[in-house]
Amino acid sequence: MTTTSIRTVHEPWLSRLLFADTRLAPLWAALRIYVGWQWLEAGWHKVTDPAWVGSGAGTAVGGFLRGALERAGGERPSVSGWYAWFIENVALPNATLFSYLVAFGEVAVGIALVLGLLTGIAAFFGGLMNANFLLAGTLSSNPLLFILATWLVLGWRVAGWWGLDRWVLPRLGVVSSPAPATRPAGGKAAGPS
Repeated sequence: MTTTSIRTVHEPWLSRLLFADTRLAPLWAALRIYVGWQWLEAGWHKVTDPAWVGSGAGTAVGGFLRGALERAGGERPSVSGWYAWFIENVALPNATLFSYLVAFGEVAVGIALVLGLLTGIAAFFGGLMNANFLLAGTLSSNPLLFILATWLVLGWRVAGWWGLDRWVLPRLGVVSSPAPATRPAGGKAAGPS
């Protein structure tokens, strides 16, 4: 019979304050809404533009992707070879699909962040889009939005507290304040399973 000891690694107080303390919910809400608004505004422009969605879908994203391919060559390429391969062999042949994915993806991320709905997941997908824009050699607001999205992913527990996550996450089984696991005298660990 083997005895296993259970160890709990406690979150440092600064990490707990920044990423899990609801007293900072107003700060996280402001950050979340700002990032969400940026995504919603960018996506809305694309959704209402026929070069992104509609009769000319794929035209705008195709031009963007061809520009990225041009930045993959030369003496100082700003687009790496593996990403250029992805653009040339996956994205460009499916430019219409990517056009819709980007346009509606930006709107969905924006709405979710503004409402505080599944904040961590929305911020992750927003950051993923920012990373792709950065890999395609585009700076603009992408570095800032990528950093802010990363912070929102880290602070997901409190970033949506002043939003729908406060009610939605518990319904999905996300426990807001788990009880610490303890080991009773009988041997099995107690606490949430």
